Amino acid sequence: MRLTTKGRYAVTAMLDLAIHGDAGPVSLADVSSRQDISLSYLEQLFAKLRRNTLVSSVRGPGGGYRLSRPLQQIFIAEIVDAVNESVDATVCGGSTDCQQGEICLTHHLWCDLSDQIHDFLSSISLYSLVERGEVKRISARQDEREHDHGDLSLREVTH
Repeated sequence: MRLTTKGRYAVTAMLDLAIHGDAGPVSLADVSSRQDISLSYLEQLFAKLRRNTLVSSVRGPGGGYRLSRPLQQIFIAEIVDAVNESVDATVCGGSTDCQQGEICLTHHLWCDLSDQIHDFLSSISLYSLVERGEVKRISARQDEREHDHGDLSLREVTH
């Protein structure tokens, strides 16, 4: 099974946005810092997420991104699909040329698995992830790390 970095990063960034969005628009620089994802990569992902109406952008000071719908109405499969990713368990990428240019014995099995994975991701909302205890603990640790790093940078500037 293959879910590339693009899909993983898109889900991670959307979850970060869901967690921190209550305080207003979230800057991609903040997401980049907390999640250790390149800012330019996030910009590419969020262009696709915006085109697929999962996020909206807010311009100006204090601007950033916000979710376009409530957390309960955004599902992980939508995020993966929005960045043109597919969850594909086949060897051939679904092209049916798995065995010397022809379909292999297990092709339909792996296609069924891919469908099951997509169905599974379609059943998980951002809300259900935000509410998980381990997600809350990890987010709190990331926020603390970011806060400590910000204090260190400020001390370096003032001394």
